[in-house]
Amino acid sequence: MSEHANNSKQESAIGTRAMEIITALIFLAVGLTVMVGSIKLGASWGSDGPEAGYFPFYISLIILLSSSVTLYQAVVVDRKKEDAPFVEKEPLRQVMAVLIPAFVFVLFMQLIGIYVSAAAYIIVFMVWLGKYPIWKAVAVGVGVSAALYMMFEYWFQVPLPHGQWFNPLEFVGVR
Repeated sequence: MSEHANNSKQESAIGTRAMEIITALIFLAVGLTVMVGSIKLGASWGSDGPEAGYFPFYISLIILLSSSVTLYQAVVVDRKKEDAPFVEKEPLRQVMAVLIPAFVFVLFMQLIGIYVSAAAYIIVFMVWLGKYPIWKAVAVGVGVSAALYMMFEYWFQVPLPHGQWFNPLEFVGVR
């Protein structure tokens, strides 16, 4: 028996048909963007061979055609078919519980630097999802960030992002 048949009581967050439409529209936008960019670069065959936008133009053309077929099937052909659930609400909630903090981490990494953001990210995940005591989470978060700092800044001499808006490590001389 399939997993879906066992969990048929769960509510669907979004249907497969809706996701096919959304995905086709996204790929249409990407294909169109690449096509316009490749035309600006030159998408023809020059005297010395293909211009810079030649291959991206034809790849984007294939993407546009494929996305158009997918969109047509989802909107016209499958409109009367029963819509299977794409994802139920509980699994979607679990994915979002990881995806949203990861997005925030990437944003904060640009704003306040990788070391402080990594420490905060590790601490939040250990306390929130791992249910560790806060003192263990702080020890691991600060320890990992300190190890990353020593490894990249001193041993490899490769500076990682310190923050564009505010550098909380500036008080110890990290610029």
